[in-house]
Amino acid sequence: MDFEPYRGELVAYCYRMLGSFHEAEDLVQETMLRAWKARDRYDRTRASVRTWLYRIATNACLTALEGRSRRPLPSGLGAPSEDPGAPLTPAFDIPWLQPFPDARFDAEVRTDMRLALVAAMQVLPPRQRAVLMLREVLEFSAAEVAEQLGTTAAAVNSALQRARAALVEVGGVEEVTEPDDAEARAVIQRYVRAFEAADVPALVQLLTDDAVLEMPPVPLWYRGSRDYGLFMDRVFAMRGTGWRMTSLTANGQPALAAYAPEPGARHRLHTLQVFTVTGGRIRRNVVFADPQVFQAFGLPRQISSDEFRPAR
Repeated sequence: MDFEPYRGELVAYCYRMLGSFHEAEDLVQETMLRAWKARDRYDRTRASVRTWLYRIATNACLTALEGRSRRPLPSGLGAPSEDPGAPLTPAFDIPWLQPFPDARFDAEVRTDMRLALVAAMQVLPPRQRAVLMLREVLEFSAAEVAEQLGTTAAAVNSALQRARAALVEVGGVEEVTEPDDAEARAVIQRYVRAFEAADVPALVQLLTDDAVLEMPPVPLWYRGSRDYGLFMDRVFAMRGTGWRMTSLTANGQPALAAYAPEPGARHRLHTLQVFTVTGGRIRRNVVFADPQVFQAFGLPRQISSDEFRPAR
């Protein structure tokens, strides 16, 4: 039995279930180990290897989620801040949602990975979350999902209806422009030029009127291009100008790694920023400052001027 061809899609599945890339990798490794130990009991007449692995992974995820709170983004915890000068105090006791490093996996495993959707799914009870993923994204039949969850097809269909209704109620799961879309690339390039020039008015012109800026692990967030701009004024006043940015993708969305200037013509990694682009404007920017996130994306912590590769 060769389990490795399924590793990427299993990591993507466990990530959607858990909201944590690092935990997803660990659980997939556990899934592979469990499958190897149980290989003599596998019955190919009852299920394919893929279906069998998903059953093991689902059970591992459901066990891991027992008694846990959801992984949110700041916008899922309360009202937006109206004070662009509010203290930036991290809340490390909250298990924040993490982004997914696209470059480490084939494109086909990254379906429906948008941050807003993964955040909304965290509101669902774990078994509903599993049913939604297995039926809607992975397209297993109701009978297959029932076998994986040890229940009936009718119960699976009922859970799927409740999960769909709950996502509609949560809202905010907007369609986003793919990162390879020419219009999206052009918007992000203009954002890079404005950011590196510390040109706040130019940044604001690229935003929708109700643009959201949030910065886990800091629990506060802002809504509206005005407050976004005021906060960016504060950033440049605090950290100076002359930033450098490199492009990548996360969760199937355009993203940038932002490097703040330091003495000696060097720049230190400051944040990973994941963008929602709709209608030629930036609607949301989720700014991650967690070192674990940087590690998952393989980002260098420091760059010099001669090492810098500009965003394209």
